[in-house]
Amino acid sequence: MSNNNSFVGSKIKGIRETKNLSIEEIAERSGLSAEQIISIENGQNMPSLGPLIKIARALGVRLGTFMDDNDALGPVVTRAEDRERDSSISFSNGATDTRKHMEYHPLAQQKAGRHMEPFIIDINPEESPEFQLSAHEGEEFIYVMQGEVEIVYGKETYSLKEGDSIFYDSIVKHHVHGAPGRSAKILAVVYIPF
Repeated sequence: MSNNNSFVGSKIKGIRETKNLSIEEIAERSGLSAEQIISIENGQNMPSLGPLIKIARALGVRLGTFMDDNDALGPVVTRAEDRERDSSISFSNGATDTRKHMEYHPLAQQKAGRHMEPFIIDINPEESPEFQLSAHEGEEFIYVMQGEVEIVYGKETYSLKEGDSIFYDSIVKHHVHGAPGRSAKILAVVYIPF
C-alpha cells in the first residue's frame, strides 16, 4: 500500500513541478500546510479525500489524474478479480496518527476526461474513531454493500446499514467511517466539477 501512496505522491509532485509551482504555492492555493503536502508527495501519509481534492483544484487537474495509469476514451470495464488483485490506495481518517481506516479501489482509473470518481471502499473497524470533517466542491453518493457506516454531515450523523444509500453535497463538512468496531464495504461515487 505504501507503493500506491508513493505513486499518488509522485504524480502530485510531478504535476506540481511540471507547472513550475512551489510547495508553498500549492499550500496557499489549497489551504493545506506545506508539511502536509510534503508528506503526501513523499508517500508518507495519504489523507482523506478532501485534501486530495483541494490539491487537484490547486493544480488545475481532476482528482483521478493522481490515480491514472492510462487514458481510455471508450468505456472502461473493471473486473472483480482485477479490482481485488490491483493495487488499492489507503487513506487515513484525518487523525494525527497514520492509521489507515479506508482502502480505496478505483473503478475507472483508465477513463479519460471523467468528472465522477467511482470507488469500492473497504472500511476497517475502529473502536473510537477520531476524525476531522472535510468539505470540497461536488457531490457524493454512497451505497453500503456490507456492514454499517456512519456519515457525519454538518451537525447530523446518519447511520447506514447494508442496502442503504446517501447522496449529499460535499461542500458541507462531512466524514464517512465505519460504525464503532465495525468493518464495512461501500460503493462511493464522487462528482467533482472541473
